[in-house]
Amino acid sequence: MKTIDLGGVTVDKIVENPGLWLDPFWLFHNIDQPTIDRNLPWMQDFLFDRATNLISLSFHSFLIRANGFNVLVDTCVGNHKTRPGTPFWNQLAGDRYMADLARHGLTTADIHMVMCTHLHVDHVGWNTRLEDGRWVPTFPNARYIFGQKEFDGHAARQAADPETPINRGSWADSVLPVVETGQAELVDFDFIHTLGLEERITLLPTPGHTPGHFCVNVEGRSGQGLITGDAIHHPIQFREPHLVNNGDMDVPHARATREALTRRLADSGELMLPCHFAGPTAGRIRPDGEHFRFEFLD
Repeated sequence: MKTIDLGGVTVDKIVENPGLWLDPFWLFHNIDQPTIDRNLPWMQDFLFDRATNLISLSFHSFLIRANGFNVLVDTCVGNHKTRPGTPFWNQLAGDRYMADLARHGLTTADIHMVMCTHLHVDHVGWNTRLEDGRWVPTFPNARYIFGQKEFDGHAARQAADPETPINRGSWADSVLPVVETGQAELVDFDFIHTLGLEERITLLPTPGHTPGHFCVNVEGRSGQGLITGDAIHHPIQFREPHLVNNGDMDVPHARATREALTRRLADSGELMLPCHFAGPTAGRIRPDGEHFRFEFLD
């Protein structure tokens, strides 16, 4: 993804994995082969591998910069995290994420704010790093913005079942260590962060995938973009809105949210910044007959 300039605010992609190839029947519990087949004509090679019948997701953060202030939104899977139930996330030890941050001229000390659209395992991983056997915040100078409703929902799950790891263990190793250092800030959906006279970050509540999921709206002087977290996982859902992601905690609510968000973005023409679309990533939703399609920006 090329740098997006919204007028006084820029957005870049910090990549952990540009394309993880997954079994579509694992990713979407109610998909079937005829559904895949009827969508093959429009899916680019970076979205679906016809030879292996595998679907692709990217894992990346968004870097927002304005007036010397640096924000990371969603922090992927992270290194050295124990995830035995998902081998492709277990004990990662990659250097691409930090190298990508350095490519933009930044170190971990230069990040002023980290925002998590929700607290699932693949959106909080780089919140912490392993240091002398302890999990410590990766970004020592950052405020970490977590949704209050999101945090409370997962905390209640952990309290009800203390022996079961929450979110594949990421609650313990990627969320609570940030809370313990005092760097976490729990916010409501009316949270606003001003980046300049006209530039700001606001939240759009999009619950369903998780209890307190939100999208992050980035506004500049000449445009705006919406970081959509896991409200939508793959462009196939614009044509097949019934597809259920395996992480959707409230399936009917997640679908209603996804369809409402699709219509909103198609009507407004606002730039969409999805957290799992491979390839160019950013783009706009366009009406296409009875359905919608995603038009990549570049």
